[in-house]
Amino acid sequence: MANRKSTARDLAQIAIFAALIAALGLPGSITIGSTGVPITLQTLGIMLTGGILGARKGFLAVLVFLVLTSAGLPLLAGGRGGLGVWAGPSAGYLVGWLVGVVVIGLLTARILPRYPLWQGILVNLVGGALVIYVFGITWLAIRTGSWATALTGALPFLPGDVLKAVVAAIVVKQVHRAYPGLIPGVSSAGTQPPTQKVSS
Repeated sequence: MANRKSTARDLAQIAIFAALIAALGLPGSITIGSTGVPITLQTLGIMLTGGILGARKGFLAVLVFLVLTSAGLPLLAGGRGGLGVWAGPSAGYLVGWLVGVVVIGLLTARILPRYPLWQGILVNLVGGALVIYVFGITWLAIRTGSWATALTGALPFLPGDVLKAVVAAIVVKQVHRAYPGLIPGVSSAGTQPPTQKVSS
């Protein structure tokens, strides 16, 4: 019975955060430069998802979002959806979301339960910006045939991503303070649950 409740709770959390990522696309997007990659609030959703749900549930939430988007639902900022998004300029960034949310989740688990704010910001920058940039810039370089164009195209994202990392860290810290134990394997007393010694 407890396992069933736990599974239902996990599924609900995954669905809620997939919906959150979609909702953060509603304000729309801004496209700067010639690369065609839009600036959106949805990377904030990736940071929040990984930081609050952890690596496994965070990955599943982003996967659900991307599967629904690929199926044709207009969930990406600007009302984009369908299989065509995987041939567009943002495809590398979308793959980066899957990897980035896992990195954020794993690193967040290491700094809980204290969650120093500066470390949370750093975690978000590493997983929510650096990791995503690696995939996004690589895809753009392949697509455009120019690393210079791909790198230059990523520059407008930096100020916004720094701000998103700060906002996400503040929110994640407050959520884990109010609801400890959201990330499996992390207790309110430390990053690893206590192990029991078995006497021989």
